[in-house]
Amino acid sequence: MDFKLELIAVPVSDVDRAKAFYEQVGFNADHDHTVSEDIRFVQLTPPGSACSIAIGKGLTDVEPGSVKGLQVVVTDIEAAHKVLTERGIEVSEISDMPWGSFVFFSDPDGNAWAVQQIQPRSHS
Repeated sequence: MDFKLELIAVPVSDVDRAKAFYEQVGFNADHDHTVSEDIRFVQLTPPGSACSIAIGKGLTDVEPGSVKGLQVVVTDIEAAHKVLTERGIEVSEISDMPWGSFVFFSDPDGNAWAVQQIQPRSHS
């Protein structure tokens, strides 16, 4: 039996601002449904990912900005850093660690993301 992780709720304070940010990062807006005055569901998916995030109103009672350690994986950390920077995303410098190379960014509420190239980059 497969147990596929396909959706992670990310708590935000301003749905439109967060949606615009994640679209700027490059996520695809798959759904944006206002169910009622108290519930709005927005689903966004990073390109190439089988897992999406859900932001919205009435989805979770978790404090906006409290999600840390979300991670996406890329094959080329330099290219990812360049793309995010060109899109106006404030990202860290590339950090090389024995288990991979990373750049970090946060959404407007402070939910923290890592972008990882699994193998550390070669310094040729």
